[in-house]
Amino acid sequence: MHPNPAFRGPADADPLAAIAAIGFARIFAATPLGPRVGHAPVVRVGGALRFHLARANDLAKHLDGATALLLAEGPNGYVSANWYADAAGNVPTWNYVAIEAEGVARGIDRAALIDLLDAAAATFEPRVGEDWTRAKMDPARFEAMLGAIQGFELTPATFRATYKLSQNRKPDDAARIAEHSAALGNHPLAQAMRAGRPG
Repeated sequence: MHPNPAFRGPADADPLAAIAAIGFARIFAATPLGPRVGHAPVVRVGGALRFHLARANDLAKHLDGATALLLAEGPNGYVSANWYADAAGNVPTWNYVAIEAEGVARGIDRAALIDLLDAAAATFEPRVGEDWTRAKMDPARFEAMLGAIQGFELTPATFRATYKLSQNRKPDDAARIAEHSAALGNHPLAQAMRAGRPG
């Protein structure tokens, strides 16, 4: 994570809630084949994060019992040096939100996997204005697809977060960066910058 303490984010931030709000993560771990990464939707269950991978995924074959790093990335975007009042005294950079959760990943059983899939649909369907549930699926097809995936749970032992949102810049510069980001259509980054700055 970024070494500047100004980018640690709000003191009262709940990293589990932030990861759940993002809803998608990369999961990294060392395997006998070398480092591997999986990409998956993530659902919070109490103090843990649950996700699933294809059984054929190289990471899935070695993840149960392994220490893993789960990375959820929020809004991000390029920042031109032209956006600062003193363009000649600055360089371009990148603003971003990234939250890491580290812990041991454990495989979950069939019942927990079904619960995870139901919870994921209940979480993400409303975000796109839909209402799909497992009840709409052919049961035989569901069983076939269920057999092709493996569910996991990671209970984080450590969190690290970076909220690099121009907090180290003068308020006028930060406001211009948010304005330029919004003008380019990057409203999530602009909103995060405006929400993440005190005052």
